[in-house]
Amino acid sequence: MLLWHRSNRITIYALTAGIKISGEIYVELYLQNLLTGLGDGAVIAGVALGLVLAYQGSGVLNFAHGAMMMYSTYIYDELRDTGDFVFPISFFGSDRVNLLGTPEKGELASFWPAFLIALLMAAVLGLLIHLLVFRPLRGAPLLAKVVATVGVFILLQSLVLLRFGTSNETVRAILPTDTVTVLGTRIPQDRFWLAGIVILTALVLTILYKATTFGLATRAAAEEEKGATLLGFSPNVLAAGNWMLASVVAAVFGILAASLSNGVNTVNYTLLVVPALAGALVGALRSFWVTAATCLALGMVRSELSLLQIKSWWPDFARTGMRDVLPFIVIVAILFFRGRSLPTRASLVDVKLAFAPRPRNVFPATVILSGVALLGIFFFDRALRLSLYESLTSTIIVLSIVILTGFVGQVSLAQAVFAGIAGFILGKVALETGIPFPVSPIIGAIGATILGLIVGIPALRIRGIQLAVVTMALGVALGTILFTNRWFIGNTGALPIESPDLFGVNLAANVGTDFNRWEYGIMLLVVTALCALFVVNIRRSGTGLRFLAIRANERAAAACGVNGAAVKLQAFAFSSFLAGLGGAMMAYLRGQISGESFSVFASLALLAFAYLGGIGSVSGALVAGVIAPGGLAVALIAKGFSGDSIGTYANLVGGVGLILTAILNTDGIAGKVARDNQAKRQARSKQMKEEALPKAG
Repeated sequence: MLLWHRSNRITIYALTAGIKISGEIYVELYLQNLLTGLGDGAVIAGVALGLVLAYQGSGVLNFAHGAMMMYSTYIYDELRDTGDFVFPISFFGSDRVNLLGTPEKGELASFWPAFLIALLMAAVLGLLIHLLVFRPLRGAPLLAKVVATVGVFILLQSLVLLRFGTSNETVRAILPTDTVTVLGTRIPQDRFWLAGIVILTALVLTILYKATTFGLATRAAAEEEKGATLLGFSPNVLAAGNWMLASVVAAVFGILAASLSNGVNTVNYTLLVVPALAGALVGALRSFWVTAATCLALGMVRSELSLLQIKSWWPDFARTGMRDVLPFIVIVAILFFRGRSLPTRASLVDVKLAFAPRPRNVFPATVILSGVALLGIFFFDRALRLSLYESLTSTIIVLSIVILTGFVGQVSLAQAVFAGIAGFILGKVALETGIPFPVSPIIGAIGATILGLIVGIPALRIRGIQLAVVTMALGVALGTILFTNRWFIGNTGALPIESPDLFGVNLAANVGTDFNRWEYGIMLLVVTALCALFVVNIRRSGTGLRFLAIRANERAAAACGVNGAAVKLQAFAFSSFLAGLGGAMMAYLRGQISGESFSVFASLALLAFAYLGGIGSVSGALVAGVIAPGGLAVALIAKGFSGDSIGTYANLVGGVGLILTAILNTDGIAGKVARDNQAKRQARSKQMKEEALPKAG
């Protein structure tokens, strides 16, 4: 009996000790992950503080700020590795110049010269972006500024791919990496260094804005540009200074934190703009302290979520993307529940909306364009047929943007997500239930419509740039949760799509070695034509007039009896349904579906090219489809272009084209033609009336 009691006591002691040790290890693990997230939070803060500076300086919410951080970091890395400064474009046949000498093998060039040159170039980059892009856009519509930031983003991303390549660049650590013990947990020092630099930067910026003439003048201009001008301050000079400072701040943290990630590439820094937007919005795009603290907290929580989602007890459907859901929740909560608009600037000039003409000569245009497309389907080679099909699928998705943004003025950066959702639903329904074509793509489009209505709910309280922020965050969150989730798409990373079959005719794009078949082309052309006619009829109907009334002045429309909430939800429903049909057609074209085609980058590109083509008309959607990445225009150019970088060069040209369109032609290509034709018709009508007056007399 005594032996039994002793053994029990030993067992209890052992269990107690084991629980204590395991509990300590458990807590230490979570604490370690939490504090390690300070590094992630610091680099997010670098982008967010830059966003606040740019917004205070010029009223631009810069979606390309992460790309600016990326570009400056690549400049620094190349200086350290080779001693060379790489020009964005070639001068006299050379794209680089050696400034720091060639380092010995296995060595790096000196840190401080490389660091200071990179910061200097970051300042120059910020100044050029202001002078060449956003200064001319001071009085431009909101959408023009959004498109311009997308153009800058595409331009910088293309320049990095052309000058530095596609591989990850590993950057050697700058800050101390030795560990320190905090509450029994060992944490790398560089995390605390970065957090301290964030706090110091927020302090310096707060003092700069509250205790210096430059800062006080910037705050005055942000409140009222006219007032600042009357006080003798130039809004343009203030904006230039803030853009330079914003770019430098982002570059500092991008360079210092580059060693914390798995390498610098064209994706990881650019996507940081979403959590950075969350932090900046919590700070109301004014407070550096609140912005910095929020970003540090976001980084820590994101890091903790990365640990939690690999635990065995964590739900399988939520094992990816949870860290990206957090910024979305924060953004929606701030914008929706607070119910207040972002701080705006009183512009010195009036703005005009994109031209949305009433379609004319619809039947002849439909016949002619369909005939041209049919010729391409039957006589193009396989490569050109593929580009034609890509143009038609892009046109369908762009038509959804025409309804939502061109007609109603609601800026959505999640249209590619709606398309992707429909494609994945189509694949799931066809594989698991056997529901055939054409019911399965319609079910997919209905699924996208439901999601569109859910996204449309925040639009009842928020609009403009705020809605763009919400939909961009949603795009990133859903893209990582669904489009990379093995529970949703399977272990292969791509979901196969059943071939569409109608009355015994196989309408698949590819069957065996027969690629880009004309049967699929006919189906796609019919769907595209029906979608285009649907949008035309909307524009010519009373619904279209209500859409335009909401776009022009929501309060005035309400005074005339227009239900703004119902109209917006209707627009989101129509738009997401069309995007869903486009996603279904794209899924059939590729025979499988993966998340790569439906990222937030795809949404940004589609919006941008919709604007370039003419966002207020069906003809603009057709132009956008032709010039979109992978479209017919790119393929035709590639026929006479040798080399593997045609896609990159096309994106480079597209980025420049977007910027120029936003500055010079807010109507886009098709919109400019339509506006000019309308002006000519009005002039002829006026002339005929004037000539008829003497005869009547």
